[in-house]
Amino acid sequence: MPTTISKLKKKLDKIFSEYIRRRKADDLGMVNCFTCGTKKPWKEQQAGHFQSRSHLSTRWDEVNVQVQCVKCNIYRQGEQFRFGIYLDEIYGEGTAKELEERSKVIVKLNRIDYLEAIDIYKNKINKL
Repeated sequence: MPTTISKLKKKLDKIFSEYIRRRKADDLGMVNCFTCGTKKPWKEQQAGHFQSRSHLSTRWDEVNVQVQCVKCNIYRQGEQFRFGIYLDEIYGEGTAKELEERSKVIVKLNRIDYLEAIDIYKNKINKL
């Protein structure tokens, strides 16, 4: 029996989160929180979303998702205002607005879309 879409989504979330948290880690596996700068091992950080992960159109967007500490991501509700300012500073003016607009686009993914994305991020992790 084929894997359900729900299980594929969870698998992609897990692999994508690992990639986001590891992609900017130093040789010791330490990475800074995007919004406050707290440096911790990548396994102790989270993949924080500027636009909510409920929006599939930006859920796995590498600009929309950045490393965040638990304090910023959970207890400070993602520090969205600061997150947006930093996105514009790093990726160019208007990035936050563009992500907000793109988050409203309805996207329907099928099994193949998930399987391809899982492979892409497995390969990206292997290249780190």
